Amino acid sequence: MFSALTPSQAIGELAATLRLGDVAPAVVARAKLHILDALGLGLASSVQDFGRSVMAGTLAMAGEGPCSVIGRSERLPLRDAAMVNGTLVHGLDFDDTHLASIIHATATALPAALALGEALDASGADMLAAFVAGAETAIRVGLAVDGGFHHTGHHATSMVSHFASAVTAGRLLGLSGMAIGAAQGIAGSTASGIQVFLEEGAWTKRFHPGWGAVAGITAAYLAEAQFKAPSRVYEGRFGLFHAHLHGQETKNDELTRGLGEIWHFGETALKPYPVCHFIHGCADAAIDLHREIAGADIVSVEARLGEPTLHIVCEPEEAKRSPTNEYEVKFSAHFVVAYCLLHGRFGLPDLLPAAIADPAALALARKVTCKADPDSRFPEFYSGGVTVTLADGRVLSRHVPVNSGAGENALSAEQVAAKFMASASLAIDEAQAGRVLDRVMRLESIPVRQLAAALRTEEART
Repeated sequence: MFSALTPSQAIGELAATLRLGDVAPAVVARAKLHILDALGLGLASSVQDFGRSVMAGTLAMAGEGPCSVIGRSERLPLRDAAMVNGTLVHGLDFDDTHLASIIHATATALPAALALGEALDASGADMLAAFVAGAETAIRVGLAVDGGFHHTGHHATSMVSHFASAVTAGRLLGLSGMAIGAAQGIAGSTASGIQVFLEEGAWTKRFHPGWGAVAGITAAYLAEAQFKAPSRVYEGRFGLFHAHLHGQETKNDELTRGLGEIWHFGETALKPYPVCHFIHGCADAAIDLHREIAGADIVSVEARLGEPTLHIVCEPEEAKRSPTNEYEVKFSAHFVVAYCLLHGRFGLPDLLPAAIADPAALALARKVTCKADPDSRFPEFYSGGVTVTLADGRVLSRHVPVNSGAGENALSAEQVAAKFMASASLAIDEAQAGRVLDRVMRLESIPVRQLAAALRTEEART
């Protein structure tokens, strides 16, 4: 069907003609749950320091406009609203992950879909179709690079969000397939995002998908105006893969294999813990061990994770053993495993200052050693194992091949709704949260503006 086209053109043709009825019903149902999860996280982020900061800076720069911001009464111009919403959705690092492509799928497409859908007074059905097309694009680019962005210091979610947002915006604007292909070509010159934030818990990762939404919307409008773009943005000489992967092999067939028939978005996992997804298997194992340890003295801990993830969540070891802020905690396997062993849980309250300064957790983190997991199923799942040596001589071990939230351990609709209500409760009351939940679940039958209105608060917050 797409054999005569370049990958970006093939993706464009699919997006241009896609209707919600073309997508498997199970994927549509899952997409609504992921949107619900993301909006709850956006509400929770709106009361955090980084959420207030990004809103204050953007409002000072852009002034007010017609588009809603999650958890705020003020409105912003189109692209600025998309940027802030993208920062809020991704800012807590509690949003979903497509495990094999190693990207936060919903954050790559929802900010553009929500802001542009509201600006255009689009139907919820069109927003959903555009969202699925964009998120599927992000996943396919991630599958094609096969983890390569992470190995060269790029933030994969950031890189792919430019293309996902371009496809999402192009679909909502009603562009032709070739024009949506061109929008991706334009986005290739803005795709960016580096992982230096890991050195000191900087906030820049949080705003990466928001910047991708700005770029994607811009690319779509330029393509609509017939701005000339490269047609081989992914695979061409000096294209995305050649320029950013430093000669690493790519799986270009993944860009179009089963396009329109296979919906990888349906494989995306929701997070039960607000930390880097790479740590989740170990967190599961540690929480399970907590009950058996029952307060006994711990001599040493070995945490086992997928080898390609060690440089993100285990190195440099000294820094990971002594995180100083909540963002460093999110990427510290040592601290997360220690905390789960001691407390048998890890939720948003466990990222508060008192929790991350817990002297017992910090002391135990110094006893944690990380190693490559020989039984890991990475990247299909983020497996993890933990072995604990106790002062009484016992050695306890657990291995979790399929992390909770993924595969057969996927969160149910009821669990997603409960997570949403807990997240939303940090910013809005139960009645308003219930309205948001109801409108997301009926999204295919309401206009986007009804959903956007439910996300706004009545009064401005400082």
